[in-house]
Amino acid sequence: MRKLFFLIIFLPLIGLAQNGSYQIAILKYGGGGDWYSNLETSLPNLIEFTNKNLKTNIKKEQAIVEASSSELFDYPFLHMTGHGNVVFTNEEAENLNTYLMAGGFLHIDDNYGMDQFVRREIKKVFPNEELIEVPFNHPIYHQKYDFNNGLPKIHEHDGKTPLGLGIIKEGRLVLFYSTESDLGDGWEDPAIHNDSEVTRVKALQMGSNILSFIFLGE
Repeated sequence: MRKLFFLIIFLPLIGLAQNGSYQIAILKYGGGGDWYSNLETSLPNLIEFTNKNLKTNIKKEQAIVEASSSELFDYPFLHMTGHGNVVFTNEEAENLNTYLMAGGFLHIDDNYGMDQFVRREIKKVFPNEELIEVPFNHPIYHQKYDFNNGLPKIHEHDGKTPLGLGIIKEGRLVLFYSTESDLGDGWEDPAIHNDSEVTRVKALQMGSNILSFIFLGE
Protein backbone atom coordinates (compact mmCIF):
# COMPACT_ATOMS: atom_id res chain seq x y z
CA MET A 1 0.00 0.00 0.00
CA ARG A 2 2.86 2.41 0.82
CA LYS A 3 4.47 1.91 -2.61
CA LEU A 4 1.11 2.48 -4.27
CA PHE A 5 0.67 5.71 -2.30
CA PHE A 6 4.07 6.98 -3.44
CA LEU A 7 3.25 6.08 -7.03
CA ILE A 8 -0.02 7.99 -6.93
CA ILE A 9 1.39 11.19 -5.45
CA PHE A 10 4.40 11.12 -7.73
CA LEU A 11 2.65 10.56 -11.04
CA PRO A 12 3.37 14.19 -12.15
CA LEU A 13 7.11 13.45 -11.95
CA ILE A 14 6.72 10.29 -13.99
CA GLY A 15 4.89 12.25 -16.66
CA LEU A 16 7.60 14.89 -16.73
CA ALA A 17 10.28 12.27 -17.22
CA GLN A 18 8.39 10.64 -20.07
CA ASN A 19 7.88 13.95 -21.84
CA GLY A 20 11.53 14.91 -21.42
CA SER A 21 10.51 18.32 -20.07
CA TYR A 22 11.19 19.42 -16.51
CA GLN A 23 10.57 22.38 -14.26
CA ILE A 24 12.51 23.13 -11.12
CA ALA A 25 11.25 25.02 -8.09
CA ILE A 26 12.55 27.33 -5.39
CA LEU A 27 11.59 26.14 -1.92
CA LYS A 28 9.88 28.87 0.10
CA TYR A 29 10.39 28.44 3.84
CA GLY A 30 9.52 30.26 7.06
CA GLY A 31 11.68 31.64 9.85
CA GLY A 32 12.55 35.01 8.36
CA GLY A 33 15.43 33.92 6.13
CA ASP A 34 15.59 35.29 2.60
CA TRP A 35 14.48 32.24 0.60
CA TYR A 36 14.12 34.61 -2.37
CA SER A 37 17.81 35.59 -2.55
CA ASN A 38 19.32 35.17 -6.04
CA LEU A 39 15.78 34.83 -7.38
CA GLU A 40 16.08 36.92 -10.53
CA THR A 41 19.13 35.56 -12.35
CA SER A 42 20.69 32.63 -10.49
CA LEU A 43 18.58 29.62 -11.46
CA PRO A 44 17.53 31.08 -14.83
CA ASN A 45 21.22 31.37 -15.80
CA LEU A 46 21.92 27.84 -14.60
CA ILE A 47 18.95 26.47 -16.55
CA GLU A 48 20.10 28.26 -19.70
CA PHE A 49 23.66 26.95 -19.28
CA THR A 50 22.48 23.39 -18.64
CA ASN A 51 20.04 23.31 -21.54
CA LYS A 52 22.71 24.63 -23.89
CA ASN A 53 25.59 22.41 -22.79
CA LEU A 54 23.83 19.23 -21.71
CA LYS A 55 20.92 19.39 -24.19
CA THR A 56 18.39 19.13 -21.37
CA ASN A 57 14.87 20.46 -21.73
CA ILE A 58 14.35 22.28 -18.44
CA LYS A 59 11.69 24.98 -18.54
CA LYS A 60 13.13 28.47 -18.36
CA GLU A 61 10.60 29.60 -15.76
CA GLN A 62 11.35 28.56 -12.20
CA ALA A 63 8.45 27.83 -9.89
CA ILE A 64 8.07 28.78 -6.23
CA VAL A 65 6.60 26.22 -3.84
CA GLU A 66 6.01 26.13 -0.10
CA ALA A 67 7.29 23.22 1.95
CA SER A 68 3.80 22.27 3.14
CA SER A 69 2.19 22.31 -0.30
CA SER A 70 1.01 19.27 -2.24
CA GLU A 71 2.43 21.07 -5.30
CA LEU A 72 5.85 19.98 -4.06
CA PHE A 73 5.25 16.73 -5.92
CA ASP A 74 4.93 18.52 -9.27
CA TYR A 75 8.69 19.16 -9.30
CA PRO A 76 11.47 16.54 -9.37
CA PHE A 77 14.05 19.11 -8.22
CA LEU A 78 13.85 21.68 -5.42
CA HIS A 79 16.43 24.39 -4.82
CA MET A 80 16.72 26.16 -1.49
CA THR A 81 19.01 29.04 -0.55
CA GLY A 82 19.31 32.11 1.66
CA HIS A 83 21.40 33.84 4.30
CA GLY A 84 19.47 33.51 7.55
CA ASN A 85 17.03 31.58 9.68
CA VAL A 86 15.11 28.57 8.40
CA VAL A 87 12.14 26.99 10.16
CA PHE A 88 10.13 23.96 9.06
CA THR A 89 6.92 23.18 10.89
CA ASN A 90 6.26 19.54 11.71
CA GLU A 91 3.83 19.40 8.78
CA GLU A 92 6.42 20.83 6.41
CA ALA A 93 9.14 18.47 7.63
CA GLU A 94 6.85 15.48 7.16
CA ASN A 95 5.83 16.65 3.68
CA LEU A 96 9.47 17.12 2.67
CA ASN A 97 10.34 13.68 3.99
CA THR A 98 7.54 12.09 1.98
CA TYR A 99 8.58 14.02 -1.13
CA LEU A 100 12.23 12.99 -0.85
CA MET A 101 11.49 9.37 -0.04
CA ALA A 102 9.12 9.21 -3.00
CA GLY A 103 11.85 10.18 -5.47
CA GLY A 104 12.23 13.94 -5.18
CA PHE A 105 15.52 15.76 -4.70
CA LEU A 106 16.47 18.83 -2.66
CA HIS A 107 19.56 20.94 -3.27
CA ILE A 108 20.32 23.40 -0.47
CA ASP A 109 22.93 26.06 -1.21
CA ASP A 110 24.13 28.10 1.75
CA ASN A 111 24.32 31.67 0.52
CA TYR A 112 26.32 32.33 3.71
CA GLY A 113 24.79 32.48 7.15
CA MET A 114 22.17 29.72 7.08
CA ASP A 115 24.33 26.72 8.00
CA GLN A 116 23.36 26.37 11.67
CA PHE A 117 19.68 26.71 10.83
CA VAL A 118 19.75 24.29 7.90
CA ARG A 119 21.41 21.58 9.95
CA ARG A 120 18.80 21.95 12.69
CA GLU A 121 15.87 21.78 10.27
CA ILE A 122 17.22 18.85 8.26
CA LYS A 123 17.11 16.97 11.56
CA LYS A 124 13.36 17.54 11.59
CA VAL A 125 13.03 16.05 8.10
CA PHE A 126 15.32 13.08 8.83
CA PRO A 127 15.51 12.73 12.64
CA ASN A 128 17.42 9.45 12.47
CA GLU A 129 19.98 10.51 9.86
CA GLU A 130 23.16 12.55 9.90
CA LEU A 131 24.51 14.71 7.11
CA ILE A 132 27.55 12.99 5.63
CA GLU A 133 30.25 14.35 3.36
CA VAL A 134 29.57 13.20 -0.18
CA PRO A 135 32.77 11.48 -1.37
CA PHE A 136 34.67 13.06 -4.25
CA ASN A 137 34.13 9.96 -6.40
CA HIS A 138 30.34 10.29 -6.19
CA PRO A 139 28.61 10.66 -9.59
CA ILE A 140 27.32 14.14 -8.69
CA TYR A 141 30.90 15.39 -9.12
CA HIS A 142 31.45 13.48 -12.35
CA GLN A 143 28.69 14.14 -14.83
CA LYS A 144 29.79 16.06 -17.94
CA TYR A 145 32.22 18.00 -15.78
CA ASP A 146 34.71 16.45 -13.38
CA PHE A 147 35.29 17.99 -9.96
CA ASN A 148 37.91 15.68 -8.54
CA ASN A 149 38.28 17.74 -5.37
CA GLY A 150 34.60 18.28 -4.73
CA LEU A 151 32.83 21.62 -4.75
CA PRO A 152 34.57 24.66 -6.26
CA LYS A 153 35.17 27.69 -4.05
CA ILE A 154 33.16 30.56 -5.54
CA HIS A 155 33.19 33.16 -2.73
CA GLU A 156 35.59 33.21 0.18
CA HIS A 157 33.47 34.46 3.10
CA ASP A 158 35.31 32.80 6.04
CA GLY A 159 37.88 31.15 3.81
CA LYS A 160 36.75 27.67 4.83
CA THR A 161 36.94 24.61 2.59
CA PRO A 162 33.77 23.98 0.55
CA LEU A 163 31.71 21.04 1.72
CA GLY A 164 29.22 18.92 -0.17
CA LEU A 165 27.04 17.15 2.38
CA GLY A 166 24.15 14.82 1.83
CA ILE A 167 21.49 12.47 3.08
CA ILE A 168 21.48 9.02 1.46
CA LYS A 169 18.37 6.88 1.80
CA GLU A 170 18.10 3.35 0.44
CA GLY A 171 21.27 3.91 -1.56
CA ARG A 172 20.01 7.14 -3.17
CA LEU A 173 21.26 10.66 -2.56
CA VAL A 174 18.03 12.52 -1.79
CA LEU A 175 19.46 15.78 -0.44
CA PHE A 176 22.64 17.63 -1.39
CA TYR A 177 23.80 20.53 0.76
CA SER A 178 26.55 22.80 -0.57
CA THR A 179 28.15 25.07 2.01
CA GLU A 180 31.21 27.36 2.10
CA SER A 181 31.04 27.41 -1.70
CA ASP A 182 28.25 29.84 -2.68
CA LEU A 183 27.35 28.17 -5.96
CA GLY A 184 24.16 30.20 -6.40
CA ASP A 185 25.99 33.53 -6.35
CA GLY A 186 28.26 32.18 -9.06
CA TRP A 187 25.24 31.50 -11.27
CA GLU A 188 24.09 35.11 -11.15
CA ASP A 189 24.75 37.72 -13.81
CA PRO A 190 28.44 38.73 -13.94
CA ALA A 191 27.77 42.34 -12.94
CA ILE A 192 26.18 41.37 -9.61
CA HIS A 193 29.31 40.02 -7.91
CA ASN A 194 32.02 40.83 -10.48
CA ASP A 195 33.21 37.23 -10.44
CA SER A 196 35.74 36.24 -13.06
CA GLU A 197 34.51 34.23 -16.03
CA VAL A 198 36.56 31.26 -14.84
CA THR A 199 34.84 31.34 -11.44
CA ARG A 200 31.36 31.70 -12.94
CA VAL A 201 31.93 28.82 -15.34
CA LYS A 202 33.05 26.55 -12.49
CA ALA A 203 29.89 27.40 -10.56
CA LEU A 204 27.67 26.80 -13.59
CA GLN A 205 29.42 23.54 -14.42
CA MET A 206 28.96 22.21 -10.89
CA GLY A 207 25.35 23.33 -10.90
CA SER A 208 24.72 21.59 -14.20
CA ASN A 209 26.30 18.45 -12.76
CA ILE A 210 23.71 18.52 -9.98
CA LEU A 211 20.86 18.91 -12.47
CA SER A 212 22.35 16.25 -14.73
CA PHE A 213 22.62 13.82 -11.82
CA ILE A 214 18.87 14.17 -11.25
CA PHE A 215 17.52 14.51 -14.77
CA LEU A 216 19.89 12.42 -16.87
CA GLY A 217 20.73 9.71 -14.35
CA GLU A 218 23.98 8.58 -12.79
